[in-house]
Amino acid sequence: MINKRLLIKNLLAHNDESSFYDKKRQLNLHTREGKAKFLKHICALSNSNPANHSYIVVGVEDKDNEIVGDDFFDDSRIQNLVNAFLEHAPKIQYDNVPFPHLPKGKVVGLVTISPKNKASFFKKGIHTILPKSCFVRIGSNSVPVEMPVSRNFTNVATVVSIENNSRNSIQDTLDSVMDFMYVKHRDMPAHYKVFKELFVICWAGIPKKVKDKTYLSRVDIELINEQVKLFYSAQDEVLIEFNESSFTITEFIALGLNDKTSYYPLERQTIRFFDNGYYKLDTEMLFEPPEYNRKVLHHIYNATLATLHRAVQKPETVRESELESVPQTLMIAYLNGFEDAKQKLIDAKSIFKSLSNPNAFQNFKHALRILRKMKYNAV
Repeated sequence: MINKRLLIKNLLAHNDESSFYDKKRQLNLHTREGKAKFLKHICALSNSNPANHSYIVVGVEDKDNEIVGDDFFDDSRIQNLVNAFLEHAPKIQYDNVPFPHLPKGKVVGLVTISPKNKASFFKKGIHTILPKSCFVRIGSNSVPVEMPVSRNFTNVATVVSIENNSRNSIQDTLDSVMDFMYVKHRDMPAHYKVFKELFVICWAGIPKKVKDKTYLSRVDIELINEQVKLFYSAQDEVLIEFNESSFTITEFIALGLNDKTSYYPLERQTIRFFDNGYYKLDTEMLFEPPEYNRKVLHHIYNATLATLHRAVQKPETVRESELESVPQTLMIAYLNGFEDAKQKLIDAKSIFKSLSNPNAFQNFKHALRILRKMKYNAV
């Protein structure tokens, strides 16, 4: 089993960006330009590596390879985005990989692009990329090429060697379990379970019993064997269920207006383990947006836009606490048919980020995460 943390270290140590891996400080998938850049690199790496995996490492400084991390990115539907724009789309996987020196909640993202037989190209345009566009990697650059694509197999031995040097050991597994339970989460109950005598999952959270079920907050869940963080949230409540061959995470989100908050199921992830040493992660979107009286919501929406306007024009007249609930209000408005509310939310990013209290910016990222999940699910 590949230890994803070791794999990232070995990729960064091998050489600079190449035809089989790329590195990014962060991903920006809430703008068309950001999506276009990401899809271009997926297309190019896939076409340049028809017989081996290729990788994108997220959360690394470009100049000196310093591992600085990025926010936990939990969108399993990123594959839907790739499928929507690329013909002969490769299978991709996004893993959140924890590193000991990073702040809590920060991880390194690892995009794994699987090999495939046919060349990828854009079946529809996005941003400045036209339909039928095709890309390959030349050195560290993703460059356009004419169809049909000349594909090479020169990276196979190199990538296989890097992956073989990134295999897990028993000591890695035991050290990671002890670190998770007694160092990272010494302030809350932590647990582990072994599945199929091969896989180890650790989880921690603050329990709250409601009737016959126990919900967790401040949740952290890791698949120890691969050094992959399966779930992390400082906000939502989570229900965990498991048996001898599967582990299920059901995420609930708190939503409401004017301090009237209810919990709604957002998503269910089930990881199933098999005797042959493989596992499969299934994701099911559960979210049904709450519906509000349109006249009341229109009044609240206009008041929220007025608050944002004052935050730009006369920031001294706005208390930071007034802005904490703005991202959630704009998200609810968008989900109830106010089409421009999402763009208003994105445009206000700099306002939330500049506040001394981090709650508003955390709420901003949380709202975009939910909207992104819903969009990719629709795709």
